[in-house]
This record gives sequence, C-alpha cells and structure tokens, in this order.
Amino acid sequence: MENNNNTQNKVILSEKNIADNVLMRVGDLEKSGGLQIPKNYSAANALKSAWLILQNTFDKEKRAVLQVCTKESVANTLLDMIIQGLSPAKKQCYFIAYGNQLQLTRSYMGTIAVTKRIKTVKDIFANCIYEGDEFEYTFDLETGLKKIIKHNQKFTNIDTAKILGAYAIIIREGMPPFVEIMNIKQIRAAWEQGAAKGESKAHLKFTDEMAKKSVINRACKTFWNTSDDSDLLIDTINRTTDMEDMDDTPIIEESSIASEIEDQANKQEIDINLPPQNESTDLSAIDWENPITIVAKIESFSDLAAFNNFINNNKNRLDSFGGRTAVHIEDAISIKLKELRGNTSTLQSDTKGTNKKAPF
Repeated sequence: MENNNNTQNKVILSEKNIADNVLMRVGDLEKSGGLQIPKNYSAANALKSAWLILQNTFDKEKRAVLQVCTKESVANTLLDMIIQGLSPAKKQCYFIAYGNQLQLTRSYMGTIAVTKRIKTVKDIFANCIYEGDEFEYTFDLETGLKKIIKHNQKFTNIDTAKILGAYAIIIREGMPPFVEIMNIKQIRAAWEQGAAKGESKAHLKFTDEMAKKSVINRACKTFWNTSDDSDLLIDTINRTTDMEDMDDTPIIEESSIASEIEDQANKQEIDINLPPQNESTDLSAIDWENPITIVAKIESFSDLAAFNNFINNNKNRLDSFGGRTAVHIEDAISIKLKELRGNTSTLQSDTKGTNKKAPF
C-alpha cells in the first residue's frame, strides 16, 4: 500500500509540474498581449478541475490517460483549454486519448462559450422552423450575409415531428447579426456524421434542441474563420475537435466520482488566489460524495484551530476515499497544513491519526 501511494504521489507531482508550466506559459502570453483571459475565468480553477477528471479518465484500452499520453500532449491540451477559456467542470470540454496523444474535445456548450469570447459577440441563439410557420429570409448582396425578414410562429405549430429547419443568430455589437440557416435535410446530414447517426435518445426525444445545436455549431464554425480576432485564439479553436465532428468517438471510461465532479464542480468554484470566505467547520456546503467540494473546504481555511477541528471531526469520512481521489485529498491536507503551520518538521505529530492513508 505504501509503495502504491508513493507511486501515485510521484504521478501527482509530475502533473503539478505540468500545470505550473502551463500557468507560466499563460502568464507569458498575457504579458506579451497575445492572450486575454476572460475576467470571470480562473485558469487555476480550470486546471484543478481538469486534473481531478484526468486522474479518472481512461482510453479505449482502459489505460489511464495520464500514464499513456506524453507530457507534451497533456500540457498542450491544457494550454488549449485555457486559451479558449473552457471549463471541464461545466462540461464545456473533454479529454480523449489518441494513442499516446491527449486531445481536447469541445462540447456544444463549449462552442457557444468560446464564440462569446470573440470580440463584438454579444449573444447566440437559435430557433426551429415548423410546418405552418411564416418564414422568409434574404441575402444582403453588399455583405453576403443572410437576413431573416419574417418568422411568425403559432404555438400550435410546435411539433418535433414537423420541423422544417432551424436558424442561428450571432448578435454582434455595432455590426449586422450573423445568420446561419439549415433545412431539416441538412441537419440530418450533419447528424449522420456523428457516431449515433442521429438515432440517439437525445435526437429522438429532443429533436428540436438537437436541431438548434447543429445550426449553432455550423454558425459558430463559419463565424470563427471570418472574424478578425486573435490568430492564437482562432488557431486553438480550429485545432480542438468538436464532438459532433467525430465519426467514431473513442471510449472514455470515467469513475463515478469523476462524473460527479463534472456535474457538480461548477456549483462551488475553487479559487486558490482568493482569501477564505468561511472559517467555520460548518459542513452544509460539502457534498461528501463530491471530492471537489471537500478540497474546496480544505483550501478555504486560514485558521489552524478551525482546520484541525474539521480534520479531526471528519476522520471517518476522509478515510473512506481510495485511489487517486484519496491521494488528492491527502495532498490538499498536507499543503494546507504546511501553509498554516509554516513548519514542515511538525507535520507528523500534527496529523497523526488524522488519515490512515496520509503520506506524511
């Protein structure tokens, strides 16, 4: 058990070195003016979520991607994630291994998020066109852009079995809207390119939402390469695989913990650069089945007594975790204890009996 923990600790240290290098590269790009991180986006938080997910992500051969993929591909994937301002915790992107290369795959929600990062973009929305709707559009011959003249829709027309098409509009500041329109044949042809061939439960039960997804994806892709935004951002966007473009999606096997992290991580943001907001031992904000909220609580302490009370009062819960999740929690405890005590020589005595798996 001890050797296994030591091996896992070495992996985590290696991962931290990669994350640190990525953050340094991001800092260099920001200083040179080549990159602007959105104000509401925390690169450190995104990296933390990414590591939690990557530690429980496997390739189609059921091998851990962090053991199979090269450090360079992992670092480049994480850098691409940050340049686009994507959050894996919010399901805006996923990590897929192709051989020994890790690749970033963007979801539909990620496509919307990254398009909103482009200058002048204010909003993106889509609507379906049903049988019985009054719909007309034309072309602006000076700009080449489509322009919707009329779309009148009665409530009784809404029927997923009678969708004629869909359109997406990218609202721009100080410029005409960017419009993309697809009829149902074009939409179904797009679905045929995916692994489900348009026959998934989502396509069959929520045909209207999937139609809007397809037209938004097409609108965004066309718009990216006609914008005058940063070449760095556009190049990274085009380099990132889109889920709907993949003919044969590789198998990604994640533990239930990792899935919960993706579902719940956006509910409580971890900001390692902010002062702690809650010094009490109140447990109401902690989801004990979600490691990310536990780590968030551990990192929030700035008072040693409150920290020790929290650890001592929750020994059994903290001891219940295993594998890389346990190591990650133990690592957070160790780092926080070092920070609060400022004396590494007392770590053994202060944490004795706190966690039976603790590497310290």
